[in-house]
Amino acid sequence: MSRITNTISPLLRIARRYSVPLALATLVAACGQKQQQTHVPPPPAVTVAKPIKRTIVDHDEYVGRFLAVNSVEVRARVSGYLDGVHFKDGQLVKQGDLLFTIDKRPFANAVQQAQATLAQAQSNLAYAQADLQRGQELVKEKTITTQIFEQRAQAARNARAAVTGAEAALRTAKLDLEFTELRAPIDGRIGDRRVSPGNLVTGGAGGNTTLLATIVSTDPIHFEFTFDEASFLRYERMANGSNDIASRNSGVTVELQLIDEKDFSHKGRMDFVDNVIDRSTGTIRGRAVFANPTGVFTPGMFARVRVPASSPYEALLVPDVAIGSEQARKYVLVVGADSVAQPKYVALGPLEGDLRVIKSGISAGDDIIVNGMARVRPGQKVAPQQQGGGKPVASAKPGAPAATGTDPKPPVKAD
Repeated sequence: MSRITNTISPLLRIARRYSVPLALATLVAACGQKQQQTHVPPPPAVTVAKPIKRTIVDHDEYVGRFLAVNSVEVRARVSGYLDGVHFKDGQLVKQGDLLFTIDKRPFANAVQQAQATLAQAQSNLAYAQADLQRGQELVKEKTITTQIFEQRAQAARNARAAVTGAEAALRTAKLDLEFTELRAPIDGRIGDRRVSPGNLVTGGAGGNTTLLATIVSTDPIHFEFTFDEASFLRYERMANGSNDIASRNSGVTVELQLIDEKDFSHKGRMDFVDNVIDRSTGTIRGRAVFANPTGVFTPGMFARVRVPASSPYEALLVPDVAIGSEQARKYVLVVGADSVAQPKYVALGPLEGDLRVIKSGISAGDDIIVNGMARVRPGQKVAPQQQGGGKPVASAKPGAPAATGTDPKPPVKAD
């Protein structure tokens, strides 16, 4: 028993020695934890703005390609050897410019031969008419029979017909001689020559004529695109005689964007909608016309066209950076009178510059967070600051953090 007592006594002395410091350490830690719990960070500062009201028009965008208003294949009308080429490949030509010449000598000889034949026919006609005039007097005097007189009248008619035929042959020969010079039928840009001088060119009206070059007009130019049957029905039903919709009966203004451009900066007008819907694709063909004074638009080039899809209406717009994503839903954070940020789920419309059209979900008097959205959690108290003195603003400040689909703190739907 004494041995056990001797063993416990040193342990008690050690415990008493360290009990006071341990108690003090525990008290200090508890005080620090209490101070840490009572410290509340200030609410994050955010910038708010009211939606802006603006009259806008909804648009649909389509991809299409340019087509020449006029396209002509230059082919010879007469056969012969190509004598000269009078243009540079790819140059702009005017209507009436000389493009090709075919060897004229055989056709010049044909003109001379036709002129000689005509002169002979005219001589025969003059003799036949004089002989007929003499026969009229002789038949009255019963010097010649009626049969002989009728033979002379027939000879005069035949001579007159021969003159008419010779005149037509001469006109044809002169026309063939004129066709040895091939001139541009339209204004436009010509392609490369398909035949070099010295080659035999086959002409005529058949299907085996020789293609010499191709000319396409450049100004104005057509832009052709297709849209689906549902869009076609929507346009036609919304039109009702209005010129604001891309219907069949309106020349509505459309805008164009090339593949290397950011804006729809080219304006044209609709001039045609097809009369049938393609059964294989369920689409209908539309066409617009654009001015092309610089020749930048080239047939076959792709571009995007923006077509009005509604009549003008007044809508609310907010900066696109103020819109957040929660899976498939879009929202904005609205600051109420209690300075608490709450989400409002919205239906988005088209993008107008850096502004997004809001079709539903907000009102004109809402204070929407346009700066500092990434620092705010739904239901959190914030320190709002009006941007632009509380007036509606067109965009957020440069450098504002944009809300994306990877927002680490998406809003929770309120009960």
